[in-house]
Parts: sequence; structure tokens; C-alpha cells
Amino acid sequence: MKIYVGHSKQLDNEEQLYQPIRDSLLNDEHQFILPHEIHKEFEKVKSIDIIKNCDLMIAEVSFSATGLGIELGWANAFNCPIIFIYKKGSKLAGSLKLLSDDFIEYDSSKDMIEKIRNILKKM
Repeated sequence: MKIYVGHSKQLDNEEQLYQPIRDSLLNDEHQFILPHEIHKEFEKVKSIDIIKNCDLMIAEVSFSATGLGIELGWANAFNCPIIFIYKKGSKLAGSLKLLSDDFIEYDSSKDMIEKIRNILKKM
């Protein structure tokens, strides 16, 4: 499955999000597109074109961000399913409920990976 992972720039994406995904078995089972990583095959492609061709978007929504909101709009417009993940205690925008019913609260990187794995198994 081709999965786009969107998030705010406020998140420490390398330590809190990217490295746990890359170090997990999920990385062997699915193709994760992590937009702030350098991917030579995606350097000249716009996010909208990547999202259009994805099977799923995982959005880390612990912090709100305009760019993430735009990407979520694209995913919704292209009928790309969205799963929201967020750190325990985060305040989420109510409008997210209009885009998906799939919300995953996590309290650690390990917990996040385990919960993502469980929901992906059901898909």
C-alpha cells in the first residue's frame, strides 16, 4: 500500500514520526512517503500529484497547520482514505471529523506504530 504521511512542521518529524516508521516492520510492508525526507523520485513532483496516487493518507494532527489542511483537502477530493494520528493530550480541530472517522491517539512512538499496524491490518 502506498501511504502519504502528512504533518505540521512543528512536529519533530525525524525523531517522533519518520524514524519510528522507517525502523518498524511497517516500512517493509508498505511504501511510506514522508514529505520532508529527501526522496529523489519525488523531488520534482508536487504533493498534490503524490497524494492523488496514494492508497491512504496518515495525518499526524497533534499540531494544526495550514499546509497539512491543504493536503487533507486534496486527499478528500481524490477519495484517498485518511487516518488521523495524534499525541495523547493534543487538542484537535473539530473539522477533522468531517474528513474521517479514523482517529488514533498514541502516547509513545512504539504505541503509535503498534496502533497504525493494527488499523492497516483491518484495511
